[in-house]
Amino acid sequence: MLFSDGITALKGVGDKNAASLKKLGIENIGDLLHYYPRAYEVFAMPKGISEINEGEIVSIECVVAVRPEVLHIKGKTIVSLRVSDPTGSIRLVWYNAQFIVKQLTTGSRYVFRGKAARSRGELIIAMPQIFTREQYIVKMNGLWPVYPLTKGVTNNLLTKLIKAAYKETDDTEYKDYIKRTDLKSLDIIGTKQAIEGIHFPKTAQDYTLARRRLVFDEFTGFMASVRSLRENRVRQVNCHKITDFSIWEDIRNAIGFELTGAQEKVLDELKKDFSGEYCASRMIQGDVGSGKTIVAIMALAAFAKAGMQGCIMAPTDVLARQHFESFDRLLAPLGIKCVLLTGSMTAAAKKKCYFEIKEHEVDIIIGTHAVIQEKVEYDNLGLAVIDEQHRFGVRQREALSNKSDSPHIVVMSATPIPRSLAIMLYGDLDLSIIDEMPKNRLPIKNCVVDTGYRPTAYKFIAKQVTEGHQAYVICPMIDENDEVEAENVLEYTENLRKALNLVKEGIVVEFLHGRMKAAEKAGIMDRYASGEIDVLVSTTVIEVGVNVTNATVMMVENAERFGLAQLHQLRGRVGRGSAQSYCIFIKGMGGKDIDDRLNILVKYNNGMKVAEEDLKLRGPGDFFGTRQSGDIKFTLSDIYGDAEILKTATDYVNGLNKKEFEALCDFHIQTNSLTI
Repeated sequence: MLFSDGITALKGVGDKNAASLKKLGIENIGDLLHYYPRAYEVFAMPKGISEINEGEIVSIECVVAVRPEVLHIKGKTIVSLRVSDPTGSIRLVWYNAQFIVKQLTTGSRYVFRGKAARSRGELIIAMPQIFTREQYIVKMNGLWPVYPLTKGVTNNLLTKLIKAAYKETDDTEYKDYIKRTDLKSLDIIGTKQAIEGIHFPKTAQDYTLARRRLVFDEFTGFMASVRSLRENRVRQVNCHKITDFSIWEDIRNAIGFELTGAQEKVLDELKKDFSGEYCASRMIQGDVGSGKTIVAIMALAAFAKAGMQGCIMAPTDVLARQHFESFDRLLAPLGIKCVLLTGSMTAAAKKKCYFEIKEHEVDIIIGTHAVIQEKVEYDNLGLAVIDEQHRFGVRQREALSNKSDSPHIVVMSATPIPRSLAIMLYGDLDLSIIDEMPKNRLPIKNCVVDTGYRPTAYKFIAKQVTEGHQAYVICPMIDENDEVEAENVLEYTENLRKALNLVKEGIVVEFLHGRMKAAEKAGIMDRYASGEIDVLVSTTVIEVGVNVTNATVMMVENAERFGLAQLHQLRGRVGRGSAQSYCIFIKGMGGKDIDDRLNILVKYNNGMKVAEEDLKLRGPGDFFGTRQSGDIKFTLSDIYGDAEILKTATDYVNGLNKKEFEALCDFHIQTNSLTI
């Protein structure tokens, strides 16, 4: 069997399964073998019921003494069973799973494994797995992969298919771009051994070695992209030179506040780029709220005044729309016309936008990835800005570059990457850093609390609203994978609305989440920005860049579910005005590790310090490959924890001669991993 063989080549995979697997990006055998687990289950020794803590995944061993009870509530079938051991008793609950009644035999001993949660004041285990003692002993002796799933694809199905594919794939398919003699010096294992170790690790060491090799491959693919881009763009002659920056003074007068020294330094660096002999390829790195957007506005305005077009690409519709409003409000009085272009616009609106861009009826184009689509034809694009660079890959940067005759490229990111890492990841770019916050900002006050603090937090939010401010409440998911998982946004909004209006009537609470249509999101954000909405309950769709200066409270539910970089990004949505702001991190489960990690956010407001302390706490090569959600999107890699592997991969790629480098690129093109 070959990597290129379609997935239906595997026994038991028909058109229906193939369609479901395709949703996961799995279309052939190679895709399947490179579809890695997101985590591994470790089956611990069963513990006594009295030792169970809320929020933990736990195993208990009990005899089923009574027949399970079947309840029908609001159209749902609930199977309920109370079990006991010598230390206490607990209720087990299954939803829409009436077959459980026949599966359990009264008087028999079972091991139940599931997540402990609180429901109506009672500790329960929801949707527990059921094992005989013998089955559980087998599970205890190993690591068991857990894969990302979709409807119609179970973890058991994926595990079965991957085992079959690994067994039947020809050894010649596991070709390697690294010489066998170099494996030892690079401290990595071979490709086939890595594939086996990532899917079927017998020990933690098997997993660690496999992950190291696959992380190395991800990094070499990325660094090959960076090297290729750097070599193809070396010293491009500046075809879009400008020397008149007088509009910057007009903007300084219009904004009503003084730019920081760091912002002025970056503007000086851009001025030299734009008026110099060669094109700009610059990365602007700055913490959340440090003022990168105004720098982008000034840069793009200079090109507009010089008769050229400019564009800025944002990762979400919400952020693109907000950028458009900020740009238009500031630049329209100066005679500069801006336009918004996103994928969610109607065909008619897009067509009109395409015409205006082509005919140069607009100066600055603000949008999502839609600004690099084939139908967009610019008239003399002089500057392209990419906001939140970590959300886009090298390929998108190249696409923007190809929209004109070598436009200047400026990318911006709030991801707190240490300078040494940034130089490797963005090796084709000059680096500018905004390391100073606006002068009128007060440090955010932070606290980490458990769920028992929630009523107090609600009262505090109501008090802030009474004083004329607004608040965000972040929930980690939209709907429940099981009935008692994380807070459901829609239900949570209704409960919050009731709770806040008990404190003060008339508080307006609305919700926002990623599954809403673009027009709905825009409407909610407009109302929130204008002050019509007091409290916005949201998923992380508001994580990047959203700027409502009147918002003074950020409350994050189940904060332990997020990476620290993402929590820091979320925290950056408040503290953007002159009023004191607050961030409340509510942890749904406890434990020293969780407390130590979240308390980093209490101690530090600086994103770089947060990243450094998080790295110290987790250490390189964290066992489950924990990735910060706000980082560049690798499958397995963590640019903090895997910094040493990144350096090794960077040195390896940069040390290859032309022939060796071409062979590496060919390998990654064949495996579809050249550009991340």
